[in-house]
Amino acid sequence: MKRILVVAPHPDDETLGCGGTLLKHKAGGDAVYWLIVTSIKEENHFAASVVEARRQEIKTVASMYAFDGVYDLDFPTMQLDTISFSRLIGSISDVFREVEPNIVYLPFKSDVHTDHQIAFKAAYSCTKTFRCPSIKKIVIMETLSETEFGPSLCSDIFIPNMFVDITDFIEQKIEIMKIYKKETGAHPFPRSDRNIRALATFRGATAGCEYAESFMILKEINCKKMERCLHFFGVKRSM
Repeated sequence: MKRILVVAPHPDDETLGCGGTLLKHKAGGDAVYWLIVTSIKEENHFAASVVEARRQEIKTVASMYAFDGVYDLDFPTMQLDTISFSRLIGSISDVFREVEPNIVYLPFKSDVHTDHQIAFKAAYSCTKTFRCPSIKKIVIMETLSETEFGPSLCSDIFIPNMFVDITDFIEQKIEIMKIYKKETGAHPFPRSDRNIRALATFRGATAGCEYAESFMILKEINCKKMERCLHFFGVKRSM
């Protein structure tokens, strides 16, 4: 059994980016954890009814995935750039230490949303082997309405090198996404049923299956000498 952690800058990013893959992990017997970085708040001019509706959406989504744990850092949405970076890193590190994930899914560093960029940078800072030796694989996900609107520059283009067949889970992914009522819309809005299916179809064609999600592998560790390296740094493994 592997321990999976998805870092979602906002609720819905986990579903858009790797919802089918998370469902596949659960079906395979893995433990899956959800880290939500930001929340909407009344003090940030969101109506109380909207805040409560989002709380219920998160609860419903968590149950549909059957997550083994949900962590909400509760930083204000669209304002991560106002938060001390050291505070953000500390909060994410606390979750990493508790979950001890083997595989981490992160937002793409060049997503157009500033919250995604900052969440990636902070979370990746927590993945050093001597800080979190349980991590063996770090994967960047493709998030509709964010990744495709990033700068069209060589260093900022999402180029997938990992594909996961989600044919058995595409319908469930779409149903979960529908829970976020204010985050979906009709085509050509990016977060539409039609576009979610279209992207999965396109990635599936590349991977040779009906539907797929695509990722960039940022780091994968397969090293028999890892224990020796960790011992050198004075780190004790808990797994």
